[in-house]
Order: sequence, then structure tokens, then C-alpha cells
Amino acid sequence: MRTPYSFSVLRYVHDAVTQEFINIGVAVYSREAGFLRAICTTHYARITRMFTKIDGNRFRQLTRYIQEQVSAIGESLPELPFEPGRAIEQMLARVLPPDDSSIQFSHAGVGLSRDLEKTTADLFERYVERYALTSDSSRRDDEDIWRTFREPLDRRHVTAHLAPKRIVAPYYAYEFQRAWKNQVWHVYEPVSFDMVDGGSIVEKANRWVGRATSLNDSSERFKIHLLLGEPQDNRLQDAFIKAQNILKKMPGQYELIPEREAEAFAEELEREVHVHEKAG
Repeated sequence: MRTPYSFSVLRYVHDAVTQEFINIGVAVYSREAGFLRAICTTHYARITRMFTKIDGNRFRQLTRYIQEQVSAIGESLPELPFEPGRAIEQMLARVLPPDDSSIQFSHAGVGLSRDLEKTTADLFERYVERYALTSDSSRRDDEDIWRTFREPLDRRHVTAHLAPKRIVAPYYAYEFQRAWKNQVWHVYEPVSFDMVDGGSIVEKANRWVGRATSLNDSSERFKIHLLLGEPQDNRLQDAFIKAQNILKKMPGQYELIPEREAEAFAEELEREVHVHEKAG
């Protein structure tokens, strides 16, 4: 049995007059199935190459926010009042009101699906991924690593317990997107070392040591959990080993978790969350 759905493409619109744009995400909605999901890219190299430089951190935060908020509305759909005429535009406007900003959802398209999750992924590949530059897809970024860790966390319903946390030190501050407090703040950061050369891997590790050193003067107690993505190129394993040794120079409390331990990490975090809830 096929289910009717509507979909909208998320676009970065460079010029409101010429309507030049790049697709950066998709959202799929089925009123019959009570389904609403979004997938957004965090890659912005294609935008900077075609148009102009943008604030990469801001772009990633915004696309992450849009994806997570749309999906959150989807999870709450069964609890929302039933509206026969409810359309995808109404759902998406709750997250991104239509205006003349550079990031906009397109007019809706429609289709029929036997598997809405697969259809969402297929539409993302069709409208977004296939146009990505080869250089962008040759390695994984931090958000790709987070997806590896998030899948087992989602299955255990742990992700909802994580929220952004800004750690502030006298001369530096950094906002971690996933954190929870259990006596001390536990902050979780995906870090991809799946790069194209060993020098970049080592330099990224050095930057994290510098960041942790600056944050170590914070008055708040916290522990950094780095979720490590390994290089897929076996020739870069030596550089990855060097990077891990560099990371071990971080001051304060920290933990390094390789992606191959994502399942065990999720299981342990689930246990800690449940113990904390019972104690509370």
C-alpha cells in the first residue's frame, strides 16, 4: 500500500532578485501517516565556491536546528489537534516562517510512498547529495560522525536528554550542542578525523587541545567526551594515532570514544541517564 505525501526542498537563496539557489535539505510530510521528517546538509563548500564565503559555523547550526525542529514536530504529530486541511507549508512555517531570508523552503511537491523514511532519504539524495562536489563527499565531517553515534542513542531514547550547553571561561567560550548534567556537565562533541591528509588530522587534534586548555579555566565543572571519527583511508592510521596521543594532553576531565564503540557508548549513557532519573 502506498501512502500519499508532500515534500519541500530547503534552499540557500543567494540572490532574491535572480533567485539563484542551492538545495541544502528536504522535508517530507504525510498527514495520513502522521509523518514529518527533514534531512539537511551541513556542507557549505559548494555555496562558497559558487557564490561567496559564509559563516560556516552559523550555517551548520542553522541547518542542524531546522532538521531537529522539523523532526521534533513530526514526533509530536499524534498529539497535535487533527486539522483536515493541514499542509506541509503550515508545518514548516512553525520552524522557518516564509520571508525574504537566504534560507527558504520551496513550494510543495507530492508523491506516493511505500516507505516514507526511505523516500525522505531518496529525495535528499536526488535534490541535494547528487549535486555535492566530489571533494566534499571524499571525507566525513563532524555531523557525519554524530549520525553514527546518534542512531544507537535514538533507539534508546537518550538523545532527548541532551541539550546545548555553553561553557564560559575568562577568555574563551564554546557552545557544545549536546550535553547533560550529572553532578558535572557532560558535553559531547563529534570530531571527524576522516580527512584527506595526515597534516590536517594532526592539526585538528592540536586545535582541540588548545580549546580544552582555554575552557579549563571555567568556573563550571565539566567533562568533555570527544566522539572520534576514524579516517577511512588506512594510510592515515598513523596520523590518527598521533592525533589521539595529542588529544590525551587535554587538561581537565575528558574521554575519547572511537566510533566503533558507538553502541557500547549509547548503552552506557542510557544506563547513566536512568540511574540519574531514579535518584532524582
